[in-house]
Amino acid sequence: MKVLVATDKPFAKAAVDGIRKVIEDAGFELALLEKYTEKAQLLDAVKDANAIIIRSDIIDTEVLAAAKELKIVVRAGAGYDNVDLDAATANRVVVMNTPGQNANAVAELVLGLLVYGVRNFYNGTSGTELKGRKLGILAYGNVGRNVARIAKGFGMDVCAYDAYCPADVIEKDGVKAVASTADLFRECQIVSLHIPATAETKGSINFELMNSMPKGAIVVNTARKEVIDEAGLIKMFEERPDFKYLSDIKPGIDAELNEKHPDHYFATPKKMGAQTAEANINAGIAAAEQIVDFIKNGNERFRVNK
Repeated sequence: MKVLVATDKPFAKAAVDGIRKVIEDAGFELALLEKYTEKAQLLDAVKDANAIIIRSDIIDTEVLAAAKELKIVVRAGAGYDNVDLDAATANRVVVMNTPGQNANAVAELVLGLLVYGVRNFYNGTSGTELKGRKLGILAYGNVGRNVARIAKGFGMDVCAYDAYCPADVIEKDGVKAVASTADLFRECQIVSLHIPATAETKGSINFELMNSMPKGAIVVNTARKEVIDEAGLIKMFEERPDFKYLSDIKPGIDAELNEKHPDHYFATPKKMGAQTAEANINAGIAAAEQIVDFIKNGNERFRVNK
Protein backbone atom coordinates (compact mmCIF):
# COMPACT_ATOMS: atom_id res chain seq x y z
CA MET A 1 0.00 0.00 0.00
CA LYS A 2 1.62 3.24 -1.17
CA VAL A 3 0.75 6.59 0.39
CA LEU A 4 1.89 9.71 -1.48
CA VAL A 5 2.32 13.07 0.24
CA ALA A 6 2.02 15.57 -2.63
CA THR A 7 2.61 19.12 -1.44
CA ASP A 8 3.88 22.03 -3.48
CA LYS A 9 3.99 23.85 -0.12
CA PRO A 10 5.60 21.15 2.04
CA PHE A 11 4.66 20.16 5.55
CA ALA A 12 7.12 21.03 8.30
CA LYS A 13 9.74 18.32 8.93
CA ALA A 14 8.09 17.40 12.24
CA ALA A 15 4.81 16.84 10.40
CA VAL A 16 6.45 14.67 7.74
CA ASP A 17 8.19 12.65 10.46
CA GLY A 18 4.84 12.12 12.20
CA ILE A 19 3.13 11.14 8.96
CA ARG A 20 5.93 8.71 8.15
CA LYS A 21 5.66 7.03 11.55
CA VAL A 22 1.90 6.53 11.23
CA ILE A 23 2.16 5.19 7.67
CA GLU A 24 5.17 2.93 8.20
CA ASP A 25 3.90 1.61 11.54
CA ALA A 26 0.82 0.46 9.62
CA GLY A 27 3.08 -1.45 7.22
CA PHE A 28 2.53 0.94 4.32
CA GLU A 29 5.06 2.70 2.06
CA LEU A 30 5.43 6.49 2.14
CA ALA A 31 6.45 8.55 -0.91
CA LEU A 32 7.08 12.31 -0.92
CA LEU A 33 6.56 14.81 -3.74
CA GLU A 34 7.46 18.22 -2.31
CA LYS A 35 7.90 21.64 -3.93
CA TYR A 36 6.97 20.30 -7.33
CA THR A 37 6.82 22.94 -10.05
CA GLU A 38 4.90 21.23 -12.86
CA LYS A 39 1.67 19.29 -12.98
CA ALA A 40 3.46 16.60 -14.96
CA GLN A 41 5.46 15.75 -11.84
CA LEU A 42 2.25 15.18 -9.90
CA LEU A 43 0.74 13.12 -12.71
CA ASP A 44 3.78 10.87 -12.71
CA ALA A 45 3.87 10.51 -8.92
CA VAL A 46 0.22 9.45 -8.58
CA LYS A 47 0.40 6.59 -11.08
CA ASP A 48 0.95 3.89 -8.45
CA ALA A 49 -0.34 5.66 -5.34
CA ASN A 50 -3.13 4.01 -3.36
CA ALA A 51 -3.65 7.06 -1.15
CA ILE A 52 -2.71 10.75 -1.35
CA ILE A 53 -2.29 13.42 1.30
CA ILE A 54 -2.46 16.98 -0.02
CA ARG A 55 -2.68 20.55 1.25
CA SER A 56 -3.80 23.17 -1.30
CA ASP A 57 -2.77 20.98 -4.22
CA ILE A 58 -5.27 20.53 -7.07
CA ILE A 59 -6.75 17.07 -7.58
CA ASP A 60 -8.78 17.31 -10.78
CA THR A 61 -10.05 14.94 -13.46
CA GLU A 62 -6.61 14.67 -15.08
CA VAL A 63 -4.90 13.72 -11.83
CA LEU A 64 -7.62 11.22 -10.96
CA ALA A 65 -7.43 9.65 -14.41
CA ALA A 66 -3.69 9.18 -13.99
CA ALA A 67 -4.06 7.61 -10.53
CA LYS A 68 -5.33 4.18 -11.53
CA GLU A 69 -4.68 2.58 -8.11
CA LEU A 70 -6.04 5.44 -6.01
CA LYS A 71 -8.53 4.68 -3.25
CA ILE A 72 -8.48 7.79 -1.06
CA VAL A 73 -7.42 11.46 -1.06
CA VAL A 74 -7.16 13.33 2.24
CA ARG A 75 -6.94 17.10 2.28
CA ALA A 76 -4.92 18.06 5.37
CA GLY A 77 -7.15 20.93 6.44
CA ALA A 78 -10.80 21.88 6.48
CA GLY A 79 -11.47 23.27 3.00
CA TYR A 80 -11.56 20.86 0.07
CA ASP A 81 -12.61 22.93 -2.93
CA ASN A 82 -9.26 22.09 -4.52
CA VAL A 83 -10.52 18.53 -5.11
CA ASP A 84 -13.02 17.68 -7.86
CA LEU A 85 -15.48 15.71 -5.74
CA ASP A 86 -17.69 14.56 -8.62
CA ALA A 87 -14.69 13.26 -10.54
CA ALA A 88 -13.44 11.49 -7.43
CA THR A 89 -16.80 9.80 -6.95
CA ALA A 90 -16.87 8.79 -10.62
CA ASN A 91 -13.44 7.20 -10.15
CA ARG A 92 -14.54 5.48 -6.91
CA VAL A 93 -12.11 7.53 -4.85
CA VAL A 94 -13.00 8.57 -1.31
CA VAL A 95 -12.19 12.19 -0.40
CA MET A 96 -11.77 13.32 3.20
CA ASN A 97 -10.70 16.45 5.04
CA THR A 98 -9.31 16.84 8.57
CA PRO A 99 -11.80 19.18 10.27
CA GLY A 100 -10.74 21.00 13.41
CA GLN A 101 -7.02 20.36 13.14
CA ASN A 102 -6.17 23.94 12.18
CA ALA A 103 -9.19 25.62 13.78
CA ASN A 104 -7.32 27.33 16.61
CA ALA A 105 -4.64 28.60 14.23
CA VAL A 106 -7.23 30.24 11.98
CA ALA A 107 -9.13 31.66 14.95
CA GLU A 108 -6.00 33.24 16.40
CA LEU A 109 -5.30 34.83 13.03
CA VAL A 110 -8.82 36.33 12.99
CA LEU A 111 -8.18 38.12 16.26
CA GLY A 112 -4.68 39.09 15.14
CA LEU A 113 -6.09 40.70 12.01
CA LEU A 114 -8.71 42.49 14.10
CA VAL A 115 -6.17 43.94 16.53
CA TYR A 116 -4.09 45.10 13.56
CA GLY A 117 -7.14 46.64 11.92
CA VAL A 118 -8.60 48.50 14.90
CA ARG A 119 -5.13 49.86 15.74
CA ASN A 120 -5.03 51.47 12.28
CA PHE A 121 -2.43 49.02 10.94
CA TYR A 122 0.06 50.26 13.55
CA ASN A 123 0.53 53.57 11.71
CA GLY A 124 1.20 55.53 14.90
CA THR A 125 -2.28 57.03 15.28
CA SER A 126 -4.78 56.23 18.03
CA GLY A 127 -6.94 53.25 17.25
CA THR A 128 -9.69 51.58 19.23
CA GLU A 129 -10.11 48.48 21.40
CA LEU A 130 -12.01 45.28 20.76
CA LYS A 131 -13.52 45.10 24.25
CA GLY A 132 -17.23 45.75 24.12
CA ARG A 133 -17.46 45.49 20.32
CA LYS A 134 -20.10 43.17 18.85
CA LEU A 135 -18.62 40.36 16.77
CA GLY A 136 -20.73 38.27 14.42
CA ILE A 137 -19.52 34.82 13.36
CA LEU A 138 -20.94 33.49 10.09
CA ALA A 139 -20.83 29.67 10.30
CA TYR A 140 -20.34 28.16 13.73
CA GLY A 141 -18.09 25.21 12.96
CA ASN A 142 -14.72 24.34 14.46
CA VAL A 143 -13.13 27.67 13.51
CA GLY A 144 -16.17 29.71 14.48
CA ARG A 145 -16.29 28.11 17.92
CA ASN A 146 -12.62 28.93 18.50
CA VAL A 147 -13.12 32.51 17.33
CA ALA A 148 -15.96 32.85 19.85
CA ARG A 149 -13.82 31.45 22.65
CA ILE A 150 -10.93 33.82 22.00
CA ALA A 151 -13.15 36.85 21.32
CA LYS A 152 -14.89 36.42 24.66
CA GLY A 153 -11.46 36.60 26.27
CA PHE A 154 -11.11 40.04 24.67
CA GLY A 155 -14.40 41.04 26.27
CA MET A 156 -16.30 41.12 22.99
CA ASP A 157 -20.05 40.58 22.67
CA VAL A 158 -20.33 37.55 20.39
CA CYS A 159 -23.18 36.54 18.05
CA ALA A 160 -23.34 33.77 15.48
CA TYR A 161 -25.46 32.42 12.66
CA ASP A 162 -25.20 29.00 11.07
CA ALA A 163 -27.98 27.53 8.96
CA TYR A 164 -26.88 24.03 9.93
CA CYS A 165 -26.15 24.50 13.64
CA PRO A 166 -29.09 24.67 16.09
CA ALA A 167 -29.44 27.88 18.09
CA ASP A 168 -29.31 26.00 21.40
CA VAL A 169 -25.88 24.57 20.51
CA ILE A 170 -24.58 28.08 19.81
CA GLU A 171 -26.08 29.53 22.96
CA LYS A 172 -24.62 26.79 25.18
CA ASP A 173 -21.27 28.46 24.48
CA GLY A 174 -22.49 31.81 25.75
CA VAL A 175 -22.91 33.10 22.21
CA LYS A 176 -26.08 34.83 20.99
CA ALA A 177 -27.71 32.95 18.10
CA VAL A 178 -29.32 35.22 15.51
CA ALA A 179 -31.97 34.19 13.01
CA SER A 180 -30.29 34.92 9.69
CA THR A 181 -27.20 36.15 7.87
CA ALA A 182 -28.97 39.48 7.33
CA ASP A 183 -29.59 39.85 11.07
CA LEU A 184 -25.95 39.07 11.82
CA PHE A 185 -24.66 41.82 9.54
CA ARG A 186 -27.29 44.29 10.69
CA GLU A 187 -26.51 43.76 14.39
CA CYS A 188 -22.74 43.41 14.40
CA GLN A 189 -20.03 45.99 13.88
CA ILE A 190 -17.56 43.21 13.04
CA VAL A 191 -18.34 40.04 11.05
CA SER A 192 -15.92 37.11 10.68
CA LEU A 193 -16.58 34.79 7.72
CA HIS A 194 -16.19 31.01 8.03
CA ILE A 195 -18.40 29.75 5.21
CA PRO A 196 -17.18 27.42 2.46
CA ALA A 197 -17.18 28.42 -1.21
CA THR A 198 -20.22 26.65 -2.64
CA ALA A 199 -22.71 27.44 -5.38
CA GLU A 200 -24.92 28.92 -2.66
CA THR A 201 -22.27 31.06 -0.95
CA LYS A 202 -20.10 32.34 -3.83
CA GLY A 203 -20.58 36.10 -4.10
CA SER A 204 -23.11 36.02 -1.27
CA ILE A 205 -21.35 38.62 0.87
CA ASN A 206 -22.55 41.55 -1.16
CA PHE A 207 -22.92 45.31 -0.87
CA GLU A 208 -26.41 45.11 0.60
CA LEU A 209 -25.25 42.90 3.47
CA MET A 210 -22.08 44.84 4.21
CA ASN A 211 -23.78 48.22 3.93
CA SER A 212 -26.34 47.17 6.54
CA MET A 213 -23.59 46.98 9.17
CA PRO A 214 -23.26 49.69 11.84
CA LYS A 215 -20.77 52.54 11.58
CA GLY A 216 -17.15 51.41 11.91
CA ALA A 217 -17.91 48.13 10.15
CA ILE A 218 -15.19 45.51 9.69
CA VAL A 219 -15.42 42.28 7.69
CA VAL A 220 -12.75 39.62 8.32
CA ASN A 221 -12.40 36.86 5.75
CA THR A 222 -10.26 33.83 6.54
CA ALA A 223 -12.58 31.53 4.58
CA ARG A 224 -12.52 31.79 0.78
CA LYS A 225 -12.17 34.84 -1.49
CA GLU A 226 -14.98 33.56 -3.71
CA VAL A 227 -17.65 34.26 -1.08
CA ILE A 228 -17.10 38.02 -1.48
CA ASP A 229 -18.90 39.97 -4.19
CA GLU A 230 -15.91 42.02 -5.29
CA ALA A 231 -17.99 44.66 -7.09
CA GLY A 232 -19.90 45.09 -3.84
CA LEU A 233 -16.63 45.34 -1.92
CA ILE A 234 -15.41 48.15 -4.17
CA LYS A 235 -18.73 49.95 -3.71
CA MET A 236 -18.41 49.63 0.06
CA PHE A 237 -15.02 51.33 0.01
CA GLU A 238 -16.38 54.06 -2.22
CA GLU A 239 -19.51 54.75 -0.17
CA ARG A 240 -18.47 53.81 3.38
CA PRO A 241 -15.21 55.51 4.44
CA ASP A 242 -15.69 53.95 7.89
CA PHE A 243 -15.45 50.39 6.48
CA LYS A 244 -12.47 48.01 6.74
CA TYR A 245 -11.84 44.67 5.07
CA LEU A 246 -9.23 42.31 6.52
CA SER A 247 -8.34 38.98 4.94
CA ASP A 248 -5.79 36.24 4.53
CA ILE A 249 -6.96 35.59 0.97
CA LYS A 250 -6.18 38.31 -1.55
CA PRO A 251 -9.23 39.24 -3.62
CA GLY A 252 -8.82 39.66 -7.36
CA ILE A 253 -8.95 43.42 -6.80
CA ASP A 254 -6.07 43.39 -4.30
CA ALA A 255 -3.88 45.85 -6.23
CA GLU A 256 -6.74 48.31 -6.65
CA LEU A 257 -7.67 48.22 -2.96
CA ASN A 258 -4.04 48.55 -1.87
CA GLU A 259 -3.64 51.62 -4.06
CA LYS A 260 -6.91 53.37 -3.26
CA HIS A 261 -7.75 52.28 0.30
CA PRO A 262 -4.51 51.42 2.15
CA ASP A 263 -5.88 52.71 5.45
CA HIS A 264 -8.94 50.45 5.31
CA TYR A 265 -7.78 47.28 3.58
CA PHE A 266 -5.28 44.57 4.43
CA ALA A 267 -4.64 41.10 3.04
CA THR A 268 -1.77 38.80 3.95
CA PRO A 269 0.65 38.04 1.08
CA LYS A 270 -0.41 34.36 1.17
CA LYS A 271 -3.16 32.41 2.89
CA MET A 272 -1.92 32.16 6.47
CA GLY A 273 -4.80 30.67 8.46
CA ALA A 274 -3.29 27.22 8.96
CA GLN A 275 0.33 28.33 8.86
CA THR A 276 1.44 27.39 12.35
CA ALA A 277 3.73 24.55 13.34
CA GLU A 278 1.00 23.06 15.50
CA ALA A 279 -1.70 23.12 12.79
CA ASN A 280 0.75 21.80 10.23
CA ILE A 281 1.65 18.81 12.39
CA ASN A 282 -1.89 18.13 13.60
CA ALA A 283 -3.47 18.16 10.12
CA GLY A 284 -0.75 16.04 8.54
CA ILE A 285 -0.82 13.34 11.19
CA ALA A 286 -4.63 13.32 11.25
CA ALA A 287 -4.62 12.78 7.46
CA ALA A 288 -2.24 9.82 7.83
CA GLU A 289 -4.31 8.29 10.62
CA GLN A 290 -7.51 8.64 8.59
CA ILE A 291 -5.92 6.87 5.63
CA VAL A 292 -4.76 3.97 7.79
CA ASP A 293 -8.18 3.71 9.45
CA PHE A 294 -9.92 3.74 6.08
CA ILE A 295 -7.65 1.18 4.44
CA LYS A 296 -7.65 -1.21 7.42
CA ASN A 297 -11.13 -0.69 8.84
CA GLY A 298 -13.20 1.01 6.13
CA ASN A 299 -13.83 4.06 8.34
CA GLU A 300 -15.31 6.87 6.20
CA ARG A 301 -16.20 9.25 9.04
CA PHE A 302 -14.68 12.36 7.40
CA ARG A 303 -15.73 11.57 3.83
CA VAL A 304 -16.85 14.70 1.94
CA ASN A 305 -17.89 13.21 -1.43
CA LYS A 306 -20.82 10.94 -2.11
